[in-house]
Amino acid sequence: MVQKLESRGSSAPHPLITSLGRRDSARGEVAGSGGGARGLLSPAQRAAGAGGGKDAATGLRRALLGDRPRNKMADDKEREGAELAVAEFHKKIKEAFEVFDHESNNTVDVREIGTIIRSLGCCPTEGELHDLIAEIEEEEPTGYIRYEKFLPVMTKILQERRYRPIPEDILLQAFEVLDQSKCGFLSKEELIKYMTEEGEPFSQEEMEEMLSAAIDPESNSVHYKDYITMMVIDDN
Repeated sequence: MVQKLESRGSSAPHPLITSLGRRDSARGEVAGSGGGARGLLSPAQRAAGAGGGKDAATGLRRALLGDRPRNKMADDKEREGAELAVAEFHKKIKEAFEVFDHESNNTVDVREIGTIIRSLGCCPTEGELHDLIAEIEEEEPTGYIRYEKFLPVMTKILQERRYRPIPEDILLQAFEVLDQSKCGFLSKEELIKYMTEEGEPFSQEEMEEMLSAAIDPESNSVHYKDYITMMVIDDN
């Protein structure tokens, strides 16, 4: 639901400035200032000439890895950290799933999957959600989703950090574009108009859900800074 706000109210979306780190892959510079053929040989070739097959293998590995020695302790620590992260994901997924597993039989109503996914900090669009449901449904849909099919798919989503919520500042910019009078709020009628008539329209169910959370009953309007603070999901 929150995901859709980024594209509303302006034909030109606000750009997200992304820092891209570049890594130079050209590690192998010509070694040896003394000239001759040795300066043109790779580490693997030089090792092969000096110590035979064993040294050649070592030289090849170092050439491919940038002459970095292996650190087994660091590898083990990294692997252990990854395993702990997966275990934590599994715990969160199970807890979220069980809230809607009313029969305690490791199944939930397919209509609850979107709520479960969003409770885990992910904000897929309706199209993305439909694709996910199609991936985890039975070949002959039953109207229910089994935990053992949901778990690996959801774990991968969390590992890959897919469907992350839009940052608070971008949401604020989107609302400010809609708030043409710059008064800090939108009326209920304005909000319904923008959300159902422009861009990818909200469904009736989505609109009712948003209004129930966003509208201040006293002023019948949405004070969007307060609403954003309430809606933004902690990314930790």
